[in-house]
Amino acid sequence: MEHLENSAMDNATSVTQFLLLGFSGVPNLQTFLFGMFSIMYVVILIGNTSILVIARIDPALQKPMYYFLANFSFLEICYVSVTLPRILYNLWTQDRGICLLACAIQMFFFLILAATECFLLAVMSYDRYVAICNPLHYPLVMNPTKCTQLALGSWLGGIPVQIGQTCRIFSLHFCNSNIIEHFFCDVPSILKLACGDTSMHELSVYLVAMFFVASPFMLILASYSKIIATILKLPTATGRAKAFSTCSSHLVVVLLFFGSATINYLRPKSIHSVGTDELLSLFYTIVTPMFNPLIYSLRNKDVIAALRRLLLKI
Repeated sequence: MEHLENSAMDNATSVTQFLLLGFSGVPNLQTFLFGMFSIMYVVILIGNTSILVIARIDPALQKPMYYFLANFSFLEICYVSVTLPRILYNLWTQDRGICLLACAIQMFFFLILAATECFLLAVMSYDRYVAICNPLHYPLVMNPTKCTQLALGSWLGGIPVQIGQTCRIFSLHFCNSNIIEHFFCDVPSILKLACGDTSMHELSVYLVAMFFVASPFMLILASYSKIIATILKLPTATGRAKAFSTCSSHLVVVLLFFGSATINYLRPKSIHSVGTDELLSLFYTIVTPMFNPLIYSLRNKDVIAALRRLLLKI
């Protein structure tokens, strides 16, 4: 009996690396997928870098709204760089192995940046709330010091919790398998491989997700309920259209990101499937960051004008 327990413990601690299955189920499409994801990565880098540059150098965009947009664009570059280079490496080399430390580092940065995105989207909605509902107090409320504090809070606010969560998850023993049915080290995929009862860890993940996803989303809903109520009170249709145009781009991004992330992380475990998880993860980790610059530029005349001025200088 003691020998069997020791063998079980040896098996539980024997996993030293994982295998990211990713898109291995479509071997004939590996080259196509590599080309498609490479193009998407380049588009994300160029689009978000362009927004970042014009928001920093164009005099017409030296406003709190574009300060937060510059932070958001830099965040999107970091966010996709946590997962996409590894996807491209796996597709190009067909080497799908990833050591435990690399997996833990990828998960940590993914969780930190995802939390930052949630907080930053909430801050951006607050900025629009002050601008539309309290325009006379806007310069006073959203002063440079306040903007810096809000941005730093968004970037740093999730670090302590996510350090703890990552350490808790990777302190588990992995004995069920070393195969991750995903294209990156996501929390639900890793927990599936752990030995024994993981219900407390799953509850912890759920509570953290509720805090970092649901709480900012509720703040965003509160902000936009006030914004919409204020816009509807404006006397002219032109005024209502102009006011709504300043926040419509942000609202679209919020719905895309929070919609896919909420479905992926907060739906019941019984209805999870590998294909659906990967599709939803692709949407909020790669597709949304790719479309964000397009959404903000097409629906914002100031950004379009700034891009034109930048292109004329080049």
